[in-house]
Amino acid sequence: MEKNIKDLRTDYQKGELNRTDLHDSPFVQFAQWFDQALNDDSVIEPNGMVLSTVSADQKPSSRVVLLKGLSDRGFIFYTNYSSRKGSELLTNPHAALNFWWRAQQRQVRIEGRVEKITPQKSDDYFSSRPQGSQLSAMVSPQSKPIPNRAYLSERLQQLRNELAAQTKIERPQHWGGYELTPDLVEFWQGRSNRLHDRFRYELRDATWTIERLAP
Repeated sequence: MEKNIKDLRTDYQKGELNRTDLHDSPFVQFAQWFDQALNDDSVIEPNGMVLSTVSADQKPSSRVVLLKGLSDRGFIFYTNYSSRKGSELLTNPHAALNFWWRAQQRQVRIEGRVEKITPQKSDDYFSSRPQGSQLSAMVSPQSKPIPNRAYLSERLQQLRNELAAQTKIERPQHWGGYELTPDLVEFWQGRSNRLHDRFRYELRDATWTIERLAP
């Protein structure tokens, strides 16, 4: 018998979240939760996060990207600057991130402003990537229409032939990192009967305030 969507339910009972559990800094609190997800073998790619951007004509779009760095001011990810998200961030630098760790029944929502990181940081990260990932970043015109899969395969093989003698592959200028600096971070812990625990950190006059929200 097929499952009915309206009957899909999970009663969250794995934890609770109280004000006394929270660190005053959302960055420290995030790091604590992230470490717990990272060390849970049942969590696949704990650094996977939904990135939402908005176009110049106010149309939102979302996709899953990977968190690749944490600093004392933000969250770092890498992508093609010419992609749809890159184009939207160019015209509207405000974006949102969403982490969902099912094993812990936790969610983290983050809102803020996005800026490119320095070329040197992008170079350093690009050089740390496997060669296959480096080449894919170079041949893929991300978000643009292509005729077929063979188009990518042929470009990849051509590039491999061209760079066969090189020991180091230089980062293409159309690819690099962004950092989202938050002004709002929300921590959500699933609770029974949909009475979830939610706490919002909001930056006001350079100070983080913490409020409990209704579920």
